[in-house]
Amino acid sequence: MERLIIFALVGLAAQAVDGSLGMAYGVTSSTLLVATGVAPAVASASVHLAEVGTTLASGVSHWRLGNVDWKVVAKIAVPGGIGAFTGATVLSSISTESATPWVAGILLLLGVYIIARFVFGKPPVFIPGRRPGLGLLAPLGLFGGFIDATGGGGWGPVTTPTLISSGTLHPRKVIGSVSTAEFVTTLSASVGFLVGLAGEALDWRIIGGLLVGGVIAAPFAAYLVKHLSLPILGGLVGSIILITNGRTLLRNFDAESVAAYGVLFALAAVIVTIAVRKTGGRLTDAQEPEPTTAPTSEPTSESANA
Repeated sequence: MERLIIFALVGLAAQAVDGSLGMAYGVTSSTLLVATGVAPAVASASVHLAEVGTTLASGVSHWRLGNVDWKVVAKIAVPGGIGAFTGATVLSSISTESATPWVAGILLLLGVYIIARFVFGKPPVFIPGRRPGLGLLAPLGLFGGFIDATGGGGWGPVTTPTLISSGTLHPRKVIGSVSTAEFVTTLSASVGFLVGLAGEALDWRIIGGLLVGGVIAAPFAAYLVKHLSLPILGGLVGSIILITNGRTLLRNFDAESVAAYGVLFALAAVIVTIAVRKTGGRLTDAQEPEPTTAPTSEPTSESANA
């Protein structure tokens, strides 16, 4: 019972981060599980299975709070599911370690761009009805799902910063849509893992604990997304990207140290502080205007200019 409570707390903490920032459930939960003595292989399989329930709860919570663009979800979830299932069944034996530093480096640059745009730059104007097109969403979903299944996580870190940096969708809509679409990719990956694993490595206490904690945290995380101001949301997302991918690069180059991690967390603290000051100390601001009628002539990334 004591270990079940510990796993539930791990799931709660991981979902609070992932549901409010659109990423890092796998990174957070796997790290915390390994820290409690769970084997890495068991942690990876357990996290994906638990995410089937937590992503469903997260998606429902984001939908009820108006954080979801269903057209974006449809276009990114299907290829994401294909990529995740493929990665979990056919390509899970292929090591992606050599690509890890390159992916981390690209995501790190995206994090810097998000911070520069939303924290230090002028707030972008998002036109109601505008959204990223299939040409971006399909390959992004396929790649994100594949990386998530083969690398033990990565759906949020790949898709969230890419869509936010595109400037075609409000960050809260990006986070809500990515979190909702993650249900499909996680379900697909889990089916692949069940096909590829005999099942003896799975500890259902871990899965149940992660699931309970994640479901509890999901509504709270979705509420934060809806109400946090744009600079603070961008600062938090960018900081998480810097920390997670900085950690990956440090590990890859055997440069981990207390001082290096101290620099990363200090930098993140400075960024968030600047974001808070930019809003005058207010954590929330007015939501972007929603269209009162279906847009008929508003520009979209999918249509050419007349």
